[in-house]
Amino acid sequence: MSISSGSCGNCYILKGDQGRGIIIDAGVSLRRLKRALLSVGFSFDDFAAVLVTHDHLDHIRHLGPYCKTLKLPVYATDVLHRALAVHTFTRDYIAGCRRILPAGEWTEVAPGFEARWFEVPHDATQTVGFVIRAFGHQIVHITDCGKMTAEALDWARQADTVTVESNFDIGMLMAGPYTEALKMRICQGHGHLSNDGCADAVKTFVHDGLNNIFLCHLSENNNTPDLAFESAKEALAEAGVMDGEINLRTLPRQYPSPLFTL
Repeated sequence: MSISSGSCGNCYILKGDQGRGIIIDAGVSLRRLKRALLSVGFSFDDFAAVLVTHDHLDHIRHLGPYCKTLKLPVYATDVLHRALAVHTFTRDYIAGCRRILPAGEWTEVAPGFEARWFEVPHDATQTVGFVIRAFGHQIVHITDCGKMTAEALDWARQADTVTVESNFDIGMLMAGPYTEALKMRICQGHGHLSNDGCADAVKTFVHDGLNNIFLCHLSENNNTPDLAFESAKEALAEAGVMDGEINLRTLPRQYPSPLFTL
């Protein structure tokens, strides 16, 4: 389930049929998270860990309150934890929750959940995607990614569920009101992934075992859900995938998605 997906705040949850699950990123308030969880019959007690992709505010704005109130272990790379230790929004709360995710290894982050990370290009201190193994599923989560890497594509080829950024339509971005510097920051490889870039990635990583693709972090000003969806849908068709064979969804920006059963 996506609680929110975009520059207004990012937060996602994964949970098994039984036991406790994980939260990815802390870009929404505890109040919003609690309301979304209650709407599908969950509570804070149903989660055992928080994973952090990078240190931009739309992903960590509320991590301090998560640490203070939920007291869950926070898993991130050593580089990110060193940044979080001095970040204004997290430095007073993160120490007791600090858990390092080592490079190149699987780490149990919650009962039934193993995770490892791979680096992706984005203009934060460090930005990672996650590979998560849980209950027979392998899930890849990639958000805020200026361009796809060979490693990211390789992990996506092995997953049955992929969440991937489809941030902007290049025509809307270039014709829009942003400054030239901001446009270049977004589209030149260390900002965000375009619909076209996402479509190219989809054509590369699609495989017989892929069941779900969730398009995340859509821009409010430079994209629409229809444009992102149709771009990825066309890519699947070009790869020989029949309509409906793979569950393709766009994730809403400012409100929770449905609870998806993988």
